[in-house]
Amino acid sequence: MMNSQLQKLNHAPSFSLLPKSNIHTNYLIRHGSPSLINTLPRHPVRQNHNNKKNSSSCVVIRASSGDQLGSSASAVTATVPTTSIENKSVSVKAVVTVQETAGELLSSIVTRPLDGFTDLLGKSLLLELVSAELDPRTGLEKDRIKGYANKASHKDDEVIYESNFTIPAGFGAVGAIEVENEHHNEIFIKTIDLQGFPNGSVSVPCNSWVHAKLDNPQKRIFFTNKSYIPSETPSGLKRLRELELENLRGNGEGERKTSDRIYDYDTYNDLGDPDSKEELARPVLGSKEHPYPRRCRTGRPRTKKDPLSETRSSSVYVPRDEAFSEIKELTFAGKTLKSVLHALLPSLETALINPELGFPYFTAIDSLFNEGVTLPKPKTSGFFQTIIPRLVKTITDGGDDLLLFETPEIIDRDKFAWFRDEEFSRQTLAGLNPYSIELVTEWPLKSKLDPEIYGPPESLITTELVEKEIRGCMTVNEALQRKKMFILDYHDLYMPYVNKVREIEGTTLYGSRTLLFLTEDGTLRPVAIELTRPPVGDKPQWKQVFTPTWDATGCWLWRLAKAHVCAHDAGYHQLVIHWLRTHCATEPYIIAANRQLSAMHPIYRLLHPHFRYTMEINALARESLINAGGIIEGCFSPEKYSIELSSAAYDQLWRFDMEALPADLIRRGMAVEDPTAEHGLKLTIEDYPFANDGLILWDAIKEWVGDYVNHYYPDPTLVESDTELQGWWTEVRTKGHADKKDEPWWPVLKTPENLIHILTTIIWVTAGHHAAVNFGQYMYAGYFPNKPTIARTNMPTEDPSEEFFENFLKKPEMALLMCFPSQIQATKVMAVLDVLSNHSPDEEYLGEKLESSWAENPVINAAFERFNGNLKRLEGIIDERNTNLKLKNRVGAGVVPYELLKPFSAPGVTGMGVPNSISI
Repeated sequence: MMNSQLQKLNHAPSFSLLPKSNIHTNYLIRHGSPSLINTLPRHPVRQNHNNKKNSSSCVVIRASSGDQLGSSASAVTATVPTTSIENKSVSVKAVVTVQETAGELLSSIVTRPLDGFTDLLGKSLLLELVSAELDPRTGLEKDRIKGYANKASHKDDEVIYESNFTIPAGFGAVGAIEVENEHHNEIFIKTIDLQGFPNGSVSVPCNSWVHAKLDNPQKRIFFTNKSYIPSETPSGLKRLRELELENLRGNGEGERKTSDRIYDYDTYNDLGDPDSKEELARPVLGSKEHPYPRRCRTGRPRTKKDPLSETRSSSVYVPRDEAFSEIKELTFAGKTLKSVLHALLPSLETALINPELGFPYFTAIDSLFNEGVTLPKPKTSGFFQTIIPRLVKTITDGGDDLLLFETPEIIDRDKFAWFRDEEFSRQTLAGLNPYSIELVTEWPLKSKLDPEIYGPPESLITTELVEKEIRGCMTVNEALQRKKMFILDYHDLYMPYVNKVREIEGTTLYGSRTLLFLTEDGTLRPVAIELTRPPVGDKPQWKQVFTPTWDATGCWLWRLAKAHVCAHDAGYHQLVIHWLRTHCATEPYIIAANRQLSAMHPIYRLLHPHFRYTMEINALARESLINAGGIIEGCFSPEKYSIELSSAAYDQLWRFDMEALPADLIRRGMAVEDPTAEHGLKLTIEDYPFANDGLILWDAIKEWVGDYVNHYYPDPTLVESDTELQGWWTEVRTKGHADKKDEPWWPVLKTPENLIHILTTIIWVTAGHHAAVNFGQYMYAGYFPNKPTIARTNMPTEDPSEEFFENFLKKPEMALLMCFPSQIQATKVMAVLDVLSNHSPDEEYLGEKLESSWAENPVINAAFERFNGNLKRLEGIIDERNTNLKLKNRVGAGVVPYELLKPFSAPGVTGMGVPNSISI
């Protein structure tokens, strides 16, 4: 039945009272030329209930990425079967379903009597139907058809409003609806049902906030789901199309209110809090000195002690439809994250009084998974169990709560996996951060930093050392030619921060290089780790190379060196690969899209599902994760310089043209172009699970985007002449990434091929890239010795005191435990990673949900079905690969199968699933 209804949409996408006089008329209706339709002769037609080709319409309400009930569509639609009528009016009843929200329940104590009186008067919601056509006689917009929706019933958390309309003959297609909320509070409209059309009723999902008229006299504008590029906009909608974009842009002035829907840019000048404490001052990110992407402007006043910084507040503004936390019944991981940050972590600090206290032995780490940490009794009984039942259990007899962590899969499968060199190497290809490993193409290794400041640039990883470690199986030159040597290079990026970080009590830092060798069976083996400290005071540069050895002292030094490298990798993963390259870099795309692309633009509707919840989760990060004194600064190696380091990485490394997966692999030497190979690339390491699965996903996204773009831009010149599209891409470059606006590597946007590549890159970043580096966090870093976020002590061989080195020799295990994060640091990070790795029940996965604006178009519908089929095929391929014992980098005894790019997932911490957007 559903398929037959969708088929009815194929020839007339919008509600119309015009006669279907001929095929040419239908073509013009479909392609948005109502002004031309008006010039055609009109003939009265007989109503035919058996005519299965009757026109149908779709009315939509635009909901931004903060859609409260799980819809990520920019415009959610329902079909409206109608009969073309020339000389008859049509009576329609609108049934509006309003979702009662948590915010309404709290504020209703004051306003419910007032709103009840408004409902009693029958003036709650004013709906105005807008014709898509201008009046052919006057050339002006036709008069609106207005009607108040009156409160009809209230059941559970839904309130029903109803209104009756009489649509006159000749009104034409309904192109938009304007809504005015007469209540004292904003309301969340869930659906509008239009009943009384000749062929049946219509359900219109809305899922959008509508502000109170008292807060903002502007009516909300909602367009139908027919997509139009600007040049094809129906004449009656052109003014409203531009007006709605003007409303969303704002004027760049004043402090934003919660109810605002304004998208604008600002620098990251709100991470510090200089008015609170001098040590909480932070530099502004988004300048020549500290380049950075832009975030959403809030307009908060500047701090007293630093006129360049913005004051902090208890909540951070995001445009109203981007917020996710208000719906009473919503189950969303972001809400859980807020609870962890604002309630659980302070309780942990109370329970673990000494912030410097480390774990006295490894069994104490194990106790986090079998005994837990007792938390002080919360003020609200059962609070933690309600919000985070996976983490917190109730102690039945004591009344206290117990923080009890689930055993991460990596340790559940092999308790000592983290200890083994082969697992250390394997995770560079199939672990939490598969983005850092690079092919060694220059030898000898040498720093590009100023030797006057940082000391001799030459590495101590020499040709002789390497040939000794690879057992003489080949020379270094042969290894370079055969592409056998790889590196994790955290030397030049970290070195400028080493001495600054070391001034902070309780932590240390090095620049590091880790060399790996590709064996004949396709696995990697670590060869050497070099740790470097630049000159400081009267001390010269210190550097030392550590290798896997057979003597006890050498073995323990190697393990400590690995712990430092793992901390470097954890910091780089979180600050650069995860935060900067996905969350942070994506926010400008979202702001620009809402400012420049109309809700009826086909590219807006393609991108919108991939922007769901991102701005809100980024605001929460600025509030509690990446802020001065936040979780990142307190628990990761660069400490107070963490986000400043990500700015340095943005300056030195970030390029939009390299964010595409194939380009990223080629840039790192992990692939070369090969037209004869699958995906057009030949991988340097054939068994590279992230790349193997990722390239299939990339191709599936590119095919879907290609089908979509080519449908709406059959003429290549349409891309360059699309004013909104060009405005969006220009603003991404010149405002969203303003500090890199003059870089020559920005892709041009002149052809459908250019557009396909740009959109595929953005969708890959928000979906594939983010999933690969986010949803395995608890799996790989939940047992923190596998991926410690901080190293707190220097290597025992760096300027050691006699006592320190003697203690290391007596009990090396204690030296490793002292190097690991403290108890409070470890448990804080574990709690946060558990939530970040979690899929909420309302998660929307890539290729899973057919947006209604796509469903009404048979070409797009078919393309999406192919996309969905390709993703299901990828699932089968991944399952098959994970049973192939020849693929040693993803399969083996105690090895966690690589499933991070498996498209779909059940709720919870599953280690799989690719959501549409960066939603956590």
